[in-house]
Amino acid sequence: MSPDPSNAKQSEMIAIKGLQYLAGDEEQLQRFLALSGCDPASLRDSANSTEFLSGILEYFMSNEATLLAFCAQYSINPEDIAGAQHRLDGNFDDDRGEFKT
Repeated sequence: MSPDPSNAKQSEMIAIKGLQYLAGDEEQLQRFLALSGCDPASLRDSANSTEFLSGILEYFMSNEATLLAFCAQYSINPEDIAGAQHRLDGNFDDDRGEFKT
Protein backbone atom coordinates (compact mmCIF):
# COMPACT_ATOMS: atom_id res chain seq x y z
CA MET A 1 0.00 0.00 0.00
CA SER A 2 1.32 3.40 -0.94
CA PRO A 3 1.62 6.11 1.74
CA ASP A 4 -1.08 8.76 2.08
CA PRO A 5 0.49 12.04 0.85
CA SER A 6 -2.17 14.09 2.65
CA ASN A 7 -0.69 12.86 5.95
CA ALA A 8 2.16 15.17 7.01
CA LYS A 9 4.26 12.47 8.68
CA GLN A 10 3.91 10.13 5.73
CA SER A 11 4.85 12.95 3.36
CA GLU A 12 7.98 13.55 5.41
CA MET A 13 8.79 9.83 5.31
CA ILE A 14 8.43 9.77 1.51
CA ALA A 15 10.92 12.64 1.29
CA ILE A 16 13.33 10.98 3.73
CA LYS A 17 13.18 7.83 1.61
CA GLY A 18 14.01 10.09 -1.33
CA LEU A 19 17.08 11.34 0.51
CA GLN A 20 18.08 7.74 1.27
CA TYR A 21 17.67 6.90 -2.40
CA LEU A 22 19.89 9.83 -3.41
CA ALA A 23 22.50 8.88 -0.79
CA GLY A 24 22.76 5.47 -2.45
CA ASP A 25 23.49 6.95 -5.88
CA GLU A 26 26.57 9.19 -5.88
CA GLU A 27 25.80 10.72 -9.28
CA GLN A 28 22.22 11.63 -8.34
CA LEU A 29 23.33 12.91 -4.94
CA GLN A 30 25.95 15.18 -6.48
CA ARG A 31 23.40 16.50 -9.00
CA PHE A 32 20.89 17.18 -6.22
CA LEU A 33 23.52 18.94 -4.11
CA ALA A 34 24.56 21.10 -7.06
CA LEU A 35 20.97 22.07 -7.86
CA SER A 36 19.94 22.67 -4.25
CA GLY A 37 23.07 24.53 -3.20
CA CYS A 38 23.35 22.23 -0.20
CA ASP A 39 26.61 20.64 0.86
CA PRO A 40 27.10 17.10 2.18
CA ALA A 41 27.94 18.33 5.68
CA SER A 42 24.58 20.05 6.09
CA LEU A 43 22.35 17.24 4.77
CA ARG A 44 21.49 15.82 8.19
CA ASP A 45 20.46 19.21 9.59
CA SER A 46 18.62 20.15 6.40
CA ALA A 47 16.53 16.98 6.60
CA ASN A 48 14.66 18.56 9.53
CA SER A 49 13.30 21.29 7.27
CA THR A 50 10.00 20.73 5.48
CA GLU A 51 11.19 23.12 2.77
CA PHE A 52 14.26 20.96 2.18
CA LEU A 53 12.16 17.78 2.18
CA SER A 54 9.80 19.40 -0.31
CA GLY A 55 12.83 20.22 -2.47
CA ILE A 56 13.88 16.58 -2.49
CA LEU A 57 10.51 15.58 -3.90
CA GLU A 58 10.60 18.45 -6.37
CA TYR A 59 13.96 17.10 -7.55
CA PHE A 60 12.38 13.72 -8.31
CA MET A 61 9.48 15.33 -10.12
CA SER A 62 11.94 17.13 -12.40
CA ASN A 63 13.26 13.86 -13.85
CA GLU A 64 10.80 11.16 -14.80
CA ALA A 65 13.35 8.34 -15.03
CA THR A 66 14.71 9.11 -11.56
CA LEU A 67 11.18 9.49 -10.19
CA LEU A 68 10.09 6.12 -11.55
CA ALA A 69 13.23 4.34 -10.31
CA PHE A 70 12.76 5.82 -6.82
CA CYS A 71 9.08 4.89 -6.74
CA ALA A 72 9.78 1.36 -7.94
CA GLN A 73 12.43 0.83 -5.28
CA TYR A 74 10.11 1.94 -2.46
CA SER A 75 6.77 0.77 -3.93
CA ILE A 76 5.35 4.29 -4.01
CA ASN A 77 2.78 5.47 -6.53
CA PRO A 78 4.52 8.19 -8.59
CA GLU A 79 1.42 10.39 -8.30
CA ASP A 80 1.86 10.40 -4.53
CA ILE A 81 5.16 12.25 -4.86
CA ALA A 82 3.41 15.40 -6.09
CA GLY A 83 0.82 15.13 -3.31
CA ALA A 84 3.50 14.73 -0.66
CA GLN A 85 5.47 17.64 -2.09
CA HIS A 86 2.38 19.88 -1.98
CA ARG A 87 1.73 18.78 1.60
CA LEU A 88 5.25 19.69 2.64
CA ASP A 89 4.98 23.01 0.80
CA GLY A 90 1.95 23.92 2.91
CA ASN A 91 -0.50 23.49 0.05
CA PHE A 92 -2.88 21.28 2.02
CA ASP A 93 -5.95 22.63 3.79
CA ASP A 94 -6.17 20.66 7.05
CA ASP A 95 -9.62 22.06 7.83
CA ARG A 96 -11.07 20.92 4.53
CA GLY A 97 -8.96 17.77 4.20
CA GLU A 98 -7.89 18.56 0.64
CA PHE A 99 -5.15 20.14 -1.37
CA LYS A 100 -5.43 23.86 -2.02
CA THR A 101 -6.11 24.93 -5.55
